[in-house]
Amino acid sequence: MKLTLPEPFTFEAGKRAVLLLHGFTGNSSDVRMIGRFLEKNGYTSHAPHYKGHAVPPEELVKTGPEDWWEDALNGYQHLVDLGYEEIAVCGLSLGGVFSLKLGYTKPVKGIVPMCAPMTMKDEQTMYNGVVEYARGFKKFEGKSADIIEEEIKAFKQTPMNTLNALRDLVQDVRNHIDHIYAPVLVVQARQDQMIDTNSANIIYEGVETDEKQLKWYEQSGHVITLDKEKEQLHKDILEFLEQLDWTV
Repeated sequence: MKLTLPEPFTFEAGKRAVLLLHGFTGNSSDVRMIGRFLEKNGYTSHAPHYKGHAVPPEELVKTGPEDWWEDALNGYQHLVDLGYEEIAVCGLSLGGVFSLKLGYTKPVKGIVPMCAPMTMKDEQTMYNGVVEYARGFKKFEGKSADIIEEEIKAFKQTPMNTLNALRDLVQDVRNHIDHIYAPVLVVQARQDQMIDTNSANIIYEGVETDEKQLKWYEQSGHVITLDKEKEQLHKDILEFLEQLDWTV
């Protein structure tokens, strides 16, 4: 059976566009349901992939935050090239960090950071998460337990030098969120075990815009887009988008 990996997507519907950004070790499938929901409601969306994501994990260790930020920028530019002049951005986890960065580097109509970290766990904890991601990917590929453990052993021999750079990126964005004047809907899952949930308060209090909301989802975990309250999340995002000052 041929393994089918997720692909970037563009769902064209109306003249209002939304850039959807996935998280670290995630892929476009994490935001696909939001994209389809927005399409039904007249919004165009585009979700790119970051380099080293949605491919074998050995590729991930060869990339870093600068590559991923470039991919986020290219995703924004993709919508511009298609003729969209008004773009909102919605991102999960690292994608939420990038959505905030786009908020002070590009013209955006509104920003929805979802479970976006403003502090990072220690490097070992982050690295353990990457190893677990690698193990899960190999299970998805249908490899046997013996082969998986053999490949994980080899994977651990490859240094991942980008985790410090990831921490630096998060800190840099945190230092600049007071440059954000676009409307912001901060989304945070109460059961999030991956990040410090106080990050949501840091974002909400730090952005300069007066048009800001903070919404907690009591029953959801980190990948909130796929969790129990995803339908409510869709409605809240749409309501936020409908309130923005679109000219189209």
